Amino acid sequence: MKPTFVIAGKLNREYILPPLGNPLIDSPGGNLLYAAGGLAVWDSNAGLVARVGEDYPHHWLRDFEKFGFNTQGIHTVREEKNIDLRSFIAYTENYERSHSNAVSHFARRQLTFPKALLGYHPIDESRTDLREPEITSPAALDVPKDFRDVRHVHICPFDFISQSQMVNLFKGGSNQTVSLDPAPSYMKPRFWRDLRLVLQGVTIFHPSEEEMRSLFWGETNDLWEMARRVSEYGPQIIVIKRGILGQLVYDVAGNHRYEVPAYQSRIADPTGVGDAFCGGFLAGFQKTSDPLMAALHGSVSASLKIEGSGPFYPLDVMPGLAEARYHSLKEMAREI
Repeated sequence: MKPTFVIAGKLNREYILPPLGNPLIDSPGGNLLYAAGGLAVWDSNAGLVARVGEDYPHHWLRDFEKFGFNTQGIHTVREEKNIDLRSFIAYTENYERSHSNAVSHFARRQLTFPKALLGYHPIDESRTDLREPEITSPAALDVPKDFRDVRHVHICPFDFISQSQMVNLFKGGSNQTVSLDPAPSYMKPRFWRDLRLVLQGVTIFHPSEEEMRSLFWGETNDLWEMARRVSEYGPQIIVIKRGILGQLVYDVAGNHRYEVPAYQSRIADPTGVGDAFCGGFLAGFQKTSDPLMAALHGSVSASLKIEGSGPFYPLDVMPGLAEARYHSLKEMAREI
């Protein structure tokens, strides 16, 4: 059966020391799965596109299929050297995250350091060449033919070249909705010209507030003005993610501006919350074609994710909880 959605992103083997709860040690993660988990709160009929090495646990792929995902687009790269998909995050009591000094973080919590994390070094984003594709990013050529005319597509953050090729692959489709979550590495003024070309193929643009302010550094402090400027290059919907402050949604066609609050959740693990929002947003947009309703779906997915660890935590909650939160948020969203 052809999927209703396609999500392209990265897969990781995660080592997470969350603010609350038990650590995750070599657990399936990555922005692809967090977006898929957020989408699956509402609809799990999605094709996944990613790259893994030959050592990636195959039983994890079978587990994804049990959730209803199509894994045909998860491509195994046969390299002489295995792809390192390890990812380490430790949180402080103030929810600040650290990707380095793994040994000291485990020691401080009096936890045994996992042997599988020996030799781990976080990627230095400042030293990566923005015009070079990363081996861990999905490539347009990895997308199965069956997925290419799927109408609702979400592209998670990864390197600029691979993202732009992915947008180009899908933008030719009739009535395709392409949502793009940019990578922080290229949301900078000097990259604005390149980004504008990519935005021509994007329907929904999902930057964070920090990324948007970085892109327009020294030009304007007005987030609505930034959203308007971005809309001039193609996107019909700009959603600025603001963490605990919720989201700003600019609907170009209707000239609407909405403020959507974040649902007040217990914060257990913030990993992947922005991705879960994007997945929920796409599910809501496919269902309603309404940017505000879509943002409410996304906000609910984010609120469920933040209450536990792992990308599929939102799928283990009490039946009816997502709908109850959706109706509660509907009362609080407002047009500016």
